Amino acid sequence: MSQISELHRIELNTLKKFVNICEKHHIKYFLIGGSLLGAIRHDGFIPWDDDVDIGMRRDEYDRFSSIAPALLQNEHYFIQTADTDPNFAFSYMKMIDTDTYIEERNSVNDARKGVFVDIFPFDKVPRQPEIRRAVYSRFRYFDTRILLRLGYNIIKTPFRKDPETNDLNHYMSVAKLKEKRENIMRLYNKEPFHHYKNYASQYAYDKEVLNQAEISELITHPFEDIQVKIPEAYDRILTRMYDDYMTLPPERDQKEKHVDVLIVNGKQID
Repeated sequence: MSQISELHRIELNTLKKFVNICEKHHIKYFLIGGSLLGAIRHDGFIPWDDDVDIGMRRDEYDRFSSIAPALLQNEHYFIQTADTDPNFAFSYMKMIDTDTYIEERNSVNDARKGVFVDIFPFDKVPRQPEIRRAVYSRFRYFDTRILLRLGYNIIKTPFRKDPETNDLNHYMSVAKLKEKRENIMRLYNKEPFHHYKNYASQYAYDKEVLNQAEISELITHPFEDIQVKIPEAYDRILTRMYDDYMTLPPERDQKEKHVDVLIVNGKQID
């Protein structure tokens, strides 16, 4: 089995477990980004895509993160957040298969590693572009500081600090930065606004801002051998993100982005 096939197999099993929890506890979620594109264009994974992206409104995200660890405590999954892993720098959640280990291309850090699905919170944002820019600038300020403090690098360098040398004060100061970043993301969630932002998006700001209908009106769609939730307005969302999204990219761009090394149950998969 090729590395990408094995990645897809493990990610699909993780997605199934995630969907099962959400359905059992009436938690709403939806595919986003490349996973939404894959669902529509391929009825599953984009053949060369090596991750899964899920979106949740902040209140649903909080519900999932509060109940999932206990439900998974006797299984081979770990809910990785800025709180559950002190070395994890990102502002979203990963559901990791602990029977696996990966090394990601262009990402050197001391956070726990394994095959994962990404779960992103969507928070309310005001309509005014100038306020959005100001708030997002503050988010990026703290996000960047956290990445630097936790030693995230593109390549391994002798200047990286070993986690063993990071004392309690170091992690307490990073935790304070994480708290400030989180407060910025949640700033408008009690306001009567109708637009939601994925602050951790890799795309330009407005490409992953969804309105009330786009985030709440969901339909069921095939993804490999399961049924998943996607926004009913998928055409509008995908067009905003990718323009002519049904056209395949040039062959030179059809390659995996993330995983360099994959180990499953102690065996390396090439």
